[in-house]
Parts: sequence; C-alpha cells; structure tokens
Amino acid sequence: MPYGYNGRVLRVDLTSGTVGVDQPEELVYRTYLGGGGLASYYLLKELKPGIDPLSADNILIFASSVISGAPIAGMVRYTVAAKSPLTGGYGETEAGGFWGPELKFAGFDAVVVTGKATRPCYLWINDGACEIRSAERIWGLETGPAQEAIREELGQQRARVALIGPGGENLVRYACVVNELKHANGRTGMGAVMGSKNLKAVAVRGTKKLDIHDPQRLQALAKELAGLIGRHGPNKVLRKLGTSNLVMAINNQGILPTRNFRGGSFAGAARISGERMAETILKGEEGCYACAVRCKRAVEIPSGPYATSPSYGGPEYETLSSLGSLLCIDDLEAVAKGNELCNRYTLDTISTGAAIAFAMECAEQGILTKADTEGVEFTFGNPEAMLKAIEWIAFRRPGLGDILADGVRIAASRIGRGAERFALHIKGQELPMHDPRGKTGQGLSFAVSPTGADHVRAPHDTPFQAPGPLLGRIAPLGLLEPVPGREMGARKARNFTYLHFVWSLYESLGVCNFVAGPVWALTLPKLVEVVQAVTGWETSLWELMKVGERTVNMARVFNLREGFGRRDDALPERLFEPLESGALEGKGIDREEFDDLLTLYYEAMGWDPAEGVPTRGKLAELNLYWLNEFIRDRR
Repeated sequence: MPYGYNGRVLRVDLTSGTVGVDQPEELVYRTYLGGGGLASYYLLKELKPGIDPLSADNILIFASSVISGAPIAGMVRYTVAAKSPLTGGYGETEAGGFWGPELKFAGFDAVVVTGKATRPCYLWINDGACEIRSAERIWGLETGPAQEAIREELGQQRARVALIGPGGENLVRYACVVNELKHANGRTGMGAVMGSKNLKAVAVRGTKKLDIHDPQRLQALAKELAGLIGRHGPNKVLRKLGTSNLVMAINNQGILPTRNFRGGSFAGAARISGERMAETILKGEEGCYACAVRCKRAVEIPSGPYATSPSYGGPEYETLSSLGSLLCIDDLEAVAKGNELCNRYTLDTISTGAAIAFAMECAEQGILTKADTEGVEFTFGNPEAMLKAIEWIAFRRPGLGDILADGVRIAASRIGRGAERFALHIKGQELPMHDPRGKTGQGLSFAVSPTGADHVRAPHDTPFQAPGPLLGRIAPLGLLEPVPGREMGARKARNFTYLHFVWSLYESLGVCNFVAGPVWALTLPKLVEVVQAVTGWETSLWELMKVGERTVNMARVFNLREGFGRRDDALPERLFEPLESGALEGKGIDREEFDDLLTLYYEAMGWDPAEGVPTRGKLAELNLYWLNEFIRDRR
C-alpha cells in the first residue's frame, strides 16, 4: 500500500462531462513525486505541441505531492500547471493554504482537467467522488461572494475552494487562482486557463487520514521543526513581519525595484514597509495548514477610500514593491487596497504592477496620452491611476485596460512607437520585484526559468555571499565557499545549478520555501528524514536532488518543443543599464559576462551551448530518454 499518497489521480473531461480515476504505479510517484514533476509528466505525455493555451485543447492540472498534508510545518503547497497563455510555454505556479492537503484528504493526489464546458461550472470533490456542478449563478462574481455561494450551496462551510474572479473569466493573461481568498497560484496565467474552460472553481472536502509509514518518527520531526522555527532567526523575523520585512532590507541593498526598474532605492520605502504595516493596518498573523511560521499578513482598513477587509489577507513583499516602489507609490493603505482588488478579481500582483509601471513610463515618454488614459494622470506616484488600472485590467475595459490585460510584451507590440523598451519581461512574463543588478544568480534564474521571469526558481544570492551559518546550510551540496552577489563566472554557475535543483525539488514535493533550507529552519538532511518517515522509501539527498534536476529538464523540453531556445533566455535591455539610485547607483549587468554565465550554465546542465538542448546522455541519465523524440530535431 502507498504511504503518504493515495495512488489516485482524478480525471475530468469538461467537454463530455465525464469523470474517471487513474492509478499510477509507484514508479511514477517515486520518479516525479508530485507537484511540478507530476504535472510536467502529464503535460509532456498528453498535451499536443503548438496548441492555443486558451483553447479546449489545453490541459489543466492541480497536483499535490507524496508528502503534502503530512502534519508537519511547510508540507502544504500544490501546483497548478498548463500551457501558459502569458508566455506560450510551460506554465506552473504554486500556492500554500489548505487546498492542497484537503485534496489529499479527499482521496486524490492530483486532478487532470481536459476539454471545455459548454456552460460555467465548478468541480465538487468530496471524499473520493467528484461532481461537475453549474456555476452559472456565480459566474461574474468576485472571489469572496463566489466562495460564500459555493459553500452555502454545498452546505459545507469547511470546503476549501480554489477559484477565479473576473480577471480569470475575462481571460487576463496573468490571471491567477486563489484559495481561501488570499493564497494565490499567482504566475503564468493559470486563472485564464480556468476561465477559458468555463471552470469557475474547484471545491474540495475530505475526511480521509493520510497513512504515514512511521507516524512516531514524523511526530518527533514535527516537534523538532517547530522548535527550530521558534529559535531560527530568519524564521522569527518572518513570523513577526512576514515577507514585508524585505522592503527595507532590499532597499538598503540598493535593489528595490523603483520607477519601472530605473532605480534601486525608494524614498518612500519606510512608509510601505513591514514595520509600518505592523504599526498601522495589521489585523493579524495567519498561516497555512499545520504551519508554525504564520508568515501571512491580514490587514484591515475599516473605512475611507481604501477600506480593506482582512478576509483577503494583506500585501506580501512582492505586492508592496509591484504596487508600491515600482510605481513610486508610498501610500500603504492604497497598496493594501490594490492587493485586495487583485485577490477579489484574481490578478497576479507582480504582472499587474509591472503592466501599470509600463503604462506610466509610456505616458511619461509621451507614447500614451490623456486620451488613452481617459483623463487619468498616469504618472509615477499616483495611487488613483494604480487602482483605476486594476479595475480596467480585470474587466478588460476597452482601450488601455484591454491592452494591459494581455501582458507587457503583447501590450508593447500593440502600442508600438518604441513602447517595447519599457516592457520588462522574459519570455512574456513580467519581472518579479528583485533587481538582478545586485544578485546575478537571480538574473540567471530569471533568464532560464521555463515559466519566464520568476523569483522562486532558486534561492537568492545574498544569503551565501559571506561566511556564516547560512553558508553552512548548503555544505551538504558541496558548496563550501561564499560567492559575492554581483560575481559572475564558474562559481556562480555551479552554485546556481545545484541550488535551483533544490527549489525545483520543493515544487515537486510541495515544500514551502519559508520552512525549508538552505535559508530557513528545516535543513536538507532533515527533509530527507521527513520523506522517509512519510513514504517509507529508503531515499537520500542524492535521489531527491535528481528529482529536482529531472523536473528542470522536463520543463526545458516542454519549451524546446514549443519553439523556445537560447534567444528566449535573455534579460531585458534595462538590466544592462546602470541603476539611477541606491547603494548600487551606476551599476549594471555586464552583457558579455552574463552571456558567458549562460553558456557555463548550459554546459553544467549537460545541454548544448547553442540552444540549451539536453543531450541524449543527460536524458538517459535522468530516466527521461522518452523525451528524446520531442527534441532530436533541435540538435
């Protein structure tokens, strides 16, 4: 019998209205673990290359892992994956909360959705069964009222609901999926894929207990981890301030994205910081299933133009920057309101802020006029423009809203007149709120990420650029010496290669980056013990790292067969330009050094340096030789 997982994958065909169940063999689970690995497996096996991401041909996958839902902090995240409508390539995004564990308790490890419903619908998954129910009366509702209506109809107030709002319904290409109104599968436009299938929500309820191989050992590990979290300095800060603690730290480093990445320091940073939030609008600290960290913020503004409900959580670091410093907005209440609107409408806050910053710079340069912005002053620092733009984007208001809803790459091509210079994206996905001019490994991560620019594909450079305890946490990988944040070359390529295998592993295991090492409390050797205790497998750090490497290669093959190559692993021109403000004023990325770093990475991966195509030997070594047929013509 399987331990930790159910051995059952739900299949839903919305076109025919039929439901079935797969029972993959243990080899599949041990090879891919779940999450991003299992999703990649199904997409590569079943999705035809070249399909329109917003057509019925796309396949939408929700996937937990072999340890998701284990009663220990951090084993909660789940993946939503499909071909991305934003990039046209591999789409994958993770979220925490309670939905992933609940799917396991309901008797399934993953859900594979195909086809398109003729009318709006939602899925009701309850203790091993699934119904396709009408969502016609809730189509068009924001997430809060829609979630409430679903729970009332089901008579299940504890049902966990992953759903879309108007942004997803209106096919905004960076629409997200939200559960509990505040935990977002944020990037790559998976909400738009749900909308294209007329799928409003997936509601889940389960009472099944997971079968754990060694419950006593897991209980001891859970207790040990809770103690480590309580003593671990970075986790203590995270509990106190959430990710908003990064605003001042990154500002002081000179890499806080400001004015559409022209500067690295924002004069109003303290006014949108975690410290200011704690002093003013913070209502409470929240967490995910079984978590001892409780990093989520819930904010409340009782009245006024920016009245905000704690039901929708509160802004994370990425949002404080994307709707704050990036736009030169220092009004914390306005940023909190923008965050609430994005969660109500299901818009990715990173891409939303980047799209608005693009529009503001286009207006500054005279490319957009007041006629284009309906008389609204699209100037940096104007919160009214930010909030108006969120509304316009979510509902695809004719004109600028409809243009920005397609993402900055398409928007720039539609606007023309030199707008491309101000559209900061990689593979079509907007840049996250970390400036690679101060941490070149993050720049490499942005460039080679299969989903487009993404800040959680690898640990950031800064914790490992000086001797100290955090450096010791990557020693089990054989990484023993500090590498400065701005350094490029062989040492940076080696560090990044190993570390992004770890982050890829976490995406397949459903492990939260804010719990596990090398930065946070759970060390890599202890993670191996968790997997052993839950599954009963005699596994090792070597085997788990190979899963991380395997999933990186699978996503690469997905993109290669869609026509991507080295030309797509490129940074926006602005990042080679010098920063205009902050501690790194005058610094940019050296183009030749970065190009050589990319080549070193390809070679370290066992990919050809011309296009980044995995060799036959690398695929064979990773037990992925079945993918060779997709890319042999690219060599």
